[in-house]
Amino acid sequence: MRTSTYRQHGCTIHEHRFTVPLDHRAQAHTASGTAEQESAKATSIRPTHNESIEIFVREVVPEGGENFPYLCYLQGGPGYGSPRAGDFRDGWLGFLLKKYRLVLLDQRGTGQSGRLDARSLCEDDRFRTSDGNLDAQALADYLMFFRQDQIVYDAEYVRHALAGGKPWTTLGQSFGGFITTSYLSLAPEGLEKCFITGGLPGFTHVDDIYRLTYQQTAARNRMYLRMYPSDERTIREIAAHVRDTEEFLPTGEQLTSDRFRMIGLGLGTQTRTDMLHYLLEGPWVNIRGQRRLSHQFLEDISNELAIAPMYAVLHETIYAGTIRDISDRATGWSADRLAQQIRGFVPDADPLDMGEPYYLTGEHMMRSLYQTCPALQPFAEAADILAQRTDWPCVYRPEVLADNDIPVAATVYYDDMFVPRELSMDTAALIRGTRTWVTNEYQHDGLRASGTRVLEYMASLLED
Repeated sequence: MRTSTYRQHGCTIHEHRFTVPLDHRAQAHTASGTAEQESAKATSIRPTHNESIEIFVREVVPEGGENFPYLCYLQGGPGYGSPRAGDFRDGWLGFLLKKYRLVLLDQRGTGQSGRLDARSLCEDDRFRTSDGNLDAQALADYLMFFRQDQIVYDAEYVRHALAGGKPWTTLGQSFGGFITTSYLSLAPEGLEKCFITGGLPGFTHVDDIYRLTYQQTAARNRMYLRMYPSDERTIREIAAHVRDTEEFLPTGEQLTSDRFRMIGLGLGTQTRTDMLHYLLEGPWVNIRGQRRLSHQFLEDISNELAIAPMYAVLHETIYAGTIRDISDRATGWSADRLAQQIRGFVPDADPLDMGEPYYLTGEHMMRSLYQTCPALQPFAEAADILAQRTDWPCVYRPEVLADNDIPVAATVYYDDMFVPRELSMDTAALIRGTRTWVTNEYQHDGLRASGTRVLEYMASLLED
């Protein structure tokens, strides 16, 4: 462990860097010292060498909190680093600092923990063939090690180093809740209690999950268009326009209808829904008698669509083979396949056909993105390989969760566009002792949008 320390707004900040195995399962023992060998299934994807990866953790200690217990925050994603706050004493982070030392873990592949992007990977000799081309199979094999289970073992490594083996509390937002559920399955001895917001995963094939997310995304579209009815014509006209006219974002990426429709991601949040109206309020300019999209609009769209490459590349993998019952089923580009079958989302539908709904999409990573998005183009073949894989190690163990004795409080957002309420409630019922708050007051970003209310309510659930 390497550590640097400084003071920031009354808090002591320790920045830790750890070197951990790329594949914890390949080790004879995990960081906790317990044997953790997965079946021969994992053997085919183990690295040929004993590779390692560096994990970055920012520990935030409030004034007078040197002896506070630890809370490890597990960020949503996949593909995004831990929060970087101007003042950690503000908002929900500040609420936590009243009782805890915060451990802000950059999950592997994000932030300063070996961030995955096209440049870092495509220029890595490990993923080049002898003739200098990208080795898509080697890259796909490597990406197998960036799911929930390996992040749990990273957290365990950090816990032993910082807390001396004493159990700690975790807070998981969205994908961080998926990691928490994996933590409860694979290393419950490391946990004192858990908070989950919008992140109780479904224990079923990704097709079942995406059918529900498409259904909820359609509902959010209808809600939005009731609020801003004039935007329907604008959305349809822009989608039709980019089919017939080449428009390019500042990144050099051609704006396609599939890519444009991804602005619907904002519909799943409290903080972005209304901002879509401002984004759409004035997209057009007239250039030599031809209607075109304005430079400002294209710039704003580019900012709205700026997602971490690994968010797209790994998105369906976090649902792949998660439990034994579905461990041999590929994801098969689920979002893409299902879009062809669901009214309002068919990619080739005529946007100007007012007899059919035409919806913005949500957390649905289409295969076409890999043809147009420069940041994703190098991953196209590797993503195809991942979509067909059936050798995924399981990340959840329902039999362990059913015997759980760790206190768990979970907020389930009734209208959640990304994590279906129905499946979350099934999982909550399975994890013994889980206390839930089901609310329609907030969307998926309720942790941030509610100030401190979501955290206060979950804390009260475990105090009763």
